[in-house]
Amino acid sequence: MSTDWDHRLSQIATADAQALETLELEIFGRKQGALTEALKELGTLSSDERKQKGQELNIWKDCLTQAIADRRGSLQNASLSSIAESDAMDFTLELPKRTATGHLHLIPEFIRQVEEVFGRMGFDIAAGTEIESEEYNFNKLNVPADHPARDMQDTFFIEGKKGYVLRTHTSNAQLRYMESHTAPMRMVCPGRVYRKDSDATHSPMFHQFEGLMIDKDISLANMKAVMTSGFTTLIGREVEFRFRTGYFPFVEPGLEVDMLAKNADGTDRWLEVVGCGMMHPTVLKNGGIDPDIWKGFAFGFGIERLLMIKHRITDLRSFYEGDLRFLGQFC
Repeated sequence: MSTDWDHRLSQIATADAQALETLELEIFGRKQGALTEALKELGTLSSDERKQKGQELNIWKDCLTQAIADRRGSLQNASLSSIAESDAMDFTLELPKRTATGHLHLIPEFIRQVEEVFGRMGFDIAAGTEIESEEYNFNKLNVPADHPARDMQDTFFIEGKKGYVLRTHTSNAQLRYMESHTAPMRMVCPGRVYRKDSDATHSPMFHQFEGLMIDKDISLANMKAVMTSGFTTLIGREVEFRFRTGYFPFVEPGLEVDMLAKNADGTDRWLEVVGCGMMHPTVLKNGGIDPDIWKGFAFGFGIERLLMIKHRITDLRSFYEGDLRFLGQFC
């Protein structure tokens, strides 16, 4: 019998990968494996013979198992060596030129990220009209007729369409959403807005993102938690925030939020990015919400401002100049 196992060892030593699999099955196969059958036959032997034969078979079992493992390892190493030789990189080859591909502009790409971040917090995504009536852009938001924002110096009025303007903020979406939904509610609305400003940190057209949350037990603490969590995720790093009181007709109390940004020379500066606060009872009432039962907070921030902080961009006008050297950095 030992001669037979010696023969198996010699077969294993010279077998290729396929032959090795066949030999393993012939020796250790459950149904007709040679060693399996030999072990089964132990039951027919006497006690002394069974003990002696069992010890012998166990030795051969360990020996054959190790031989198969060694041979398999040798074959794998040989295969890897062959690949290393045949798949070597030829550094003299001329590779084809990379084809330029398009990508989303920085702003719509970031808007998608904002929608995803606040969407995970349970906020609906709403849309608002860019040409808006003064009723929804100002009056229902508790902005009085003598407010500076209604002056021709700040607002674009539509010629030949009296009482309509290019919206100065996305807050008009708050009212339309409140009118078409019932409390409690969570809503965010991204979009373009228009104001007569133009310098390194302002543009006549820019993008805002409005947020609204209404429930029975809402406080400034809820607003601060939502905003700091969302903005930290969007910026992708820890950012220092500064909350200070501010006046907005549609919230009471009102807050302004600054984030620490970098100047071109590497020094720090505080950049205002968010106006927010608890919703004014008059605005809730104008949206069809009972202020004696429901409370809420609202916030609006500039998309470009956040991008300037995230990527340390010093001039907002770079987003609109169409310079591929600038835009190509954000592929």
